Parts: sequence; C-alpha cells; structure tokens
Amino acid sequence: MNNRQNNLLKIIIETYIKTVKPVGSKSLVKKLKCSSATIRNDMAYLETLGYLEKTHLSSGRIPSEDGYKYYVDNLMKPKEITGDDVLKLQTILNNKELVVSDAILKCMEIISEITNYTSIVLGKDSKDQTLKQVNIVPIDDKKVVAVVITSTGHVENKQTNITDAINVTEIVKACEIINKHLVGTPLSDINAKLEYEIKPIIATKIKQYEEVMCFFQDAFNDFSVKQSDVFFSGKTNILKQPEYNEPDKIKAIISKLENTELVKKIETDEEGINVYIGEESKFDEDVTIIKTSYKLGSEEGTLAIIGPKRMEYDKVVYLLQFLKNYLER
Repeated sequence: MNNRQNNLLKIIIETYIKTVKPVGSKSLVKKLKCSSATIRNDMAYLETLGYLEKTHLSSGRIPSEDGYKYYVDNLMKPKEITGDDVLKLQTILNNKELVVSDAILKCMEIISEITNYTSIVLGKDSKDQTLKQVNIVPIDDKKVVAVVITSTGHVENKQTNITDAINVTEIVKACEIINKHLVGTPLSDINAKLEYEIKPIIATKIKQYEEVMCFFQDAFNDFSVKQSDVFFSGKTNILKQPEYNEPDKIKAIISKLENTELVKKIETDEEGINVYIGEESKFDEDVTIIKTSYKLGSEEGTLAIIGPKRMEYDKVVYLLQFLKNYLER
C-alpha cells in the first residue's frame, strides 16, 4: 500500500468511527486532493485486501475487522486527552487518602465517562493469597478498625461501630483466637473455617459470640469481594452504541456482561496496551477489548475497556497508557 492508500484507509476508519455511516468517494475529494475516480479505485483495492467492506444500503465503504487491525498496528497514533480530563485523573491519583484499589476504580470510572464505553477492573484472585495476620485497633469504646494482612503484603482496613451488646476486649480476644488458628489459610477458605471451626471455639470463650463472629465475617467478606470480584463502570454504556439497537443483540451482550466467569477470562498478564478486535476478543464478535495489566506493590490486576469495533482506539489507548504509566512510575 502506498501513502495515499494508507491515508485513505485511516480517514475512512476515523470518519466511520465518528459518523457510523458508510464513507463514499465524493466526501473525500477535498481531504485527499485527488479525483473521485482515483479514490474509488483505491477503495476497491483496499476492499480486495480485506480492509474495507461494502454495505447493501450505500455505495460507500465501512472498515472490516482486518481493516481495524491494520489501522491499530500501522496507522493509529494515541490521541492526547484534554487538560480537564487529565486533571481529573491526576487529582484522584495524587489523593493520599485513597488506597490504591479505590483510586484505580475511580480513575476507570472517569475513563468510562470520557469514552462512553464500559470499563472493567479485575484484581488477582484471592485464592492465591493466605491470611498473614489480623489486627484490631480500638478507636474508642464504640468504634474499632480491623486490619487484615495477606501473604502478598496486601493490607485492607475495615472500620465499624460496635453495638452495646459487645465490647472491644471481646473483639480483641476473638482476634487472638483467629490469628492462632487461621494464619496461613487461603482467603477463599476463611469464611467457611470461621463458621465451622472458629465459631465453636469462640462460643466457649465469649458470651456474645454471635455478634463478634458477625463482625469478623463482615470484615473478611468485604476483603474477599475487593480482592477477587469484577468491578464495572459504565456497564450499560455499550448499549448506547448503534451496534446494539436490536433486542437479540442487547440480550446477548447483557448476558455476557453478567457472566462473571466469562468476564474474568479478560484477565491478562501481558505487558503494554493490547487490543483485541471482534473474534479475537474471545468475548463477543461485535466488540473490541483494549486491556493491560498493572502492578503496584501488592496491587496487581487487569484494566480493560469494552466498546464496539468502531471504537476510538487512539483515545482509549492513550488513557490506559496514561493510567498505567502513572501507577507504575
């Protein structure tokens, strides 16, 4: 392909991304400064290469899946975002009061708003981690903080008010029992062991053992959810795209987004920003998934954006690269 044909393909793809309408030769004459006949010949050539497709409704062309792939690999340049959007992300990332996991979720929420696509954060599964220690930090007579530390060094805090039925000394006593019997236990097994092994022990030591057990079960529950669940932002954004204006397609994509096991397969350990278009997304033939892995201390996981194949690739790649660079600098 010569420079004119490369430029033609780039313009057609970027025009279609914005307009969702087939692109005809006449609309490109001024941009390319050549005749309509030359453009038609080049479009026909690009079609033979498999980069463009005809539609039944128009004489214009639309990008094919291979056309998008060629564009991403050879023609696209990351598009810098506006100062306001960068400032929003930087404000969150510089907020020392936020733990890393919360900052990442808030940033992905903003990226979802900027792009109008669906964002996903996948943390590493808690089944790979074991309990290292639980500490209880009393704030006052009615408030305590439970500090859970894992084998990977991850720390999670849960602050809660305690009822009149129990006191801080009982919670501290229960914490000592938990550390004695549960250190080294996989996080995914904690709640079962609390119920069937630790509860009978605590019942012999503490009068209000039910309330105390509820406190610890809630603490571990919250931790497990934060560590292994799938976090969405803009989950229904994809339904705003014209590709999903048919009831069957809407039902199909909603079903896939609700399938936790399928969504978890989006997880990646690959370096860099990786683009998976259509069939190669292994999620849905009509979507593109752009994703990257991240690691910051004990925090690691996957950041992903799901949108139509007609996605603003340049903007999404820039945003994910910006966030990844900021986290790992």
